[in-house]
Amino acid sequence: MRVTSKNNSKIKLIRSLHQRKYREQTGLFVVEGLHGVLEALHHPERVEMLVVSYDLLKSARGYDAINRVAASVPVLELDTTLFSSIMTREKPHGIAAIVRQDWTPLENICHLRVDSSSGEDLWVALCDVQYPGNLGTILRTCDAVGAAGVILLGEATDPYHPTAVRAGLSAYFTQHLVRADYQQFTTWVMGSDYTLIGASADGAQYYRGSTYPLPLILMMGSEGHGINPAQRELCDGLVAIPMCGQNDSLNLAVATGVLLYEVIAQKQP
Repeated sequence: MRVTSKNNSKIKLIRSLHQRKYREQTGLFVVEGLHGVLEALHHPERVEMLVVSYDLLKSARGYDAINRVAASVPVLELDTTLFSSIMTREKPHGIAAIVRQDWTPLENICHLRVDSSSGEDLWVALCDVQYPGNLGTILRTCDAVGAAGVILLGEATDPYHPTAVRAGLSAYFTQHLVRADYQQFTTWVMGSDYTLIGASADGAQYYRGSTYPLPLILMMGSEGHGINPAQRELCDGLVAIPMCGQNDSLNLAVATGVLLYEVIAQKQP
């Protein structure tokens, strides 16, 4: 289907998805760029529509993917100007997908576990994470280590924000996303068999001096304030990452990556 008017209903829908309230209302988000779209097409049941500008699309893989799914996935064809006007990338690749969000209920986490090597027993809980780039990067790191996903607690940024999606790449199709308020999470984790380890500058042990029994949830505090006293009290243990320079903390995504790789390192022969 070729569209030339910026007032077309589908164009208005795509543009609206740059705002959180419309992403939440529709349950949709935008994946921009060839890499993300190719990954999305491995899950065609979640793809509502492909959006293409053939003048911008230079990849043979992109053309092949469109031809492969054109019979089952609607394709919206736009000219260069209209396509560029509704995308957030400075240099759009000429292909995007409108994809359905996927959320896992908190109570389903235990049902996902298969065995200790599956990764389904390692999660990251983020307390009031504020920056979408951090969230997307953490999702990508969880994918890299084979973790199960991320639990968003409190007033978290939207994981489907365009900046988060660009940072997370294909992790949006491999990682589970859970959201809960603190009371729900507290009740659930106290009734589960998960160990909860929190990261704190004044943790009792350095992160390499601690053990990380599975099933495990790593709790990471907000960018500005870390984990608060109630969250600390909930944890089974607190670990610190040593700081030898002038800065007193690491970026949230970097700190999460350091801890995740330590967990994985301890589990490998």
